[in-house]
Amino acid sequence: LGLFDTPNTYPKDYADFACDRHEQVALQAAEESEILLKNNGGILPLKKGTKILLTGPNANSMRCLNGGWSYSWQGHLTDRFASKYNTIYKALVNKFGKKNIVLEQGVTYPAEGAYHEENEPEIEKAVAAASDVDVIVACIGENSYCETPGNLSDLAVSENQRNLVKALAATGKPIILILNGGRPRIISDIEPLADGIVNILLPGNFGGEALANILAGDTNPSGKMPYTYPRHQAELTTYDYRVSEEMDKMEGAYDYDAVVSVQWPFGYGLSYTTFKYDNLRCSHSEFGVNDDLVFTIDVTNTGNCTGKEVVMLFSRDMVASLTPDNRRLRAFEKVELKPGETKTVTLPIKASDLAFVDYDGKWVLEKGKFRMQAGTSVMDIACNDTYKWTTPNK
Repeated sequence: LGLFDTPNTYPKDYADFACDRHEQVALQAAEESEILLKNNGGILPLKKGTKILLTGPNANSMRCLNGGWSYSWQGHLTDRFASKYNTIYKALVNKFGKKNIVLEQGVTYPAEGAYHEENEPEIEKAVAAASDVDVIVACIGENSYCETPGNLSDLAVSENQRNLVKALAATGKPIILILNGGRPRIISDIEPLADGIVNILLPGNFGGEALANILAGDTNPSGKMPYTYPRHQAELTTYDYRVSEEMDKMEGAYDYDAVVSVQWPFGYGLSYTTFKYDNLRCSHSEFGVNDDLVFTIDVTNTGNCTGKEVVMLFSRDMVASLTPDNRRLRAFEKVELKPGETKTVTLPIKASDLAFVDYDGKWVLEKGKFRMQAGTSVMDIACNDTYKWTTPNK
């Protein structure tokens, strides 16, 4: 890397740092990663002129948008240095007009405090402010953190924040939850109270603008969940769980109709349009270990607006000598489609990618059936022989 030849670096060597072009990329990255999780009755996008109560501790903080390891270790100094960018509040003011945005947070964080600290709540002020608005946008989650100081023992969103949402729901005004944080916090008791939910994760300096664009309908959300969001504290699982890990609906030894209970699964995410999958096919119905498998699927935008769809190819080993994963993501591609438009998406993988690590720590690809899925389309292909690698690496 030449680090010993040039141990010091200088701003002049990075003339493009934070340039307009890079900022546009940062905005696009935020827009395409924020995830629409719920949209009952098509409450989103919001109509022009909608009067919004913006509430919750994450509504007016650059620190919350950037998270830890950003402007400082714990991220607690971010608001000192990121003032040129827009918090969610400032972004919504710019998008919807100041007269249409009422900021009454109800719950706030101490300036530059630890991630778990909250000020004395003023929920009654937020409830009072709700009387004059059309919709409530509640920005909840947690403050910035990292490493050991960010460890937690309770996965639930704080009691203050849950009480805020419950009190606002009692007003009868529709609620849109904005989830802002670097890890899932349990919200199963307040999720039913929301008509809309957007998970913005840690979107960076342009996360506020990206959210405003999504709420206004200027950007069609296309993000998908990068992890499985748990419903309960004792039900933590990954998307590729094994059948033996299923934990719900078990009624005894002779009625083992089990599923995994989650709030939102890996890969989940809604759009303002709809997509249809057809004609999943593969270059090989039977394959050997050295074959390249090329999958194609026709994807159609069946809605009324242009949108982007992440097309994901999953596999399931139907029978194996070692209990297989429920499913595994093998390939994905994001495609943009106009209303009524159809595109054929190509997803290539190597046959050897379907191997797994055996009891002896070596890779094996076993003869038998694999079930492949893209969207709602499913097909079976078969490996024609068993192949085992003689070394730990394929």
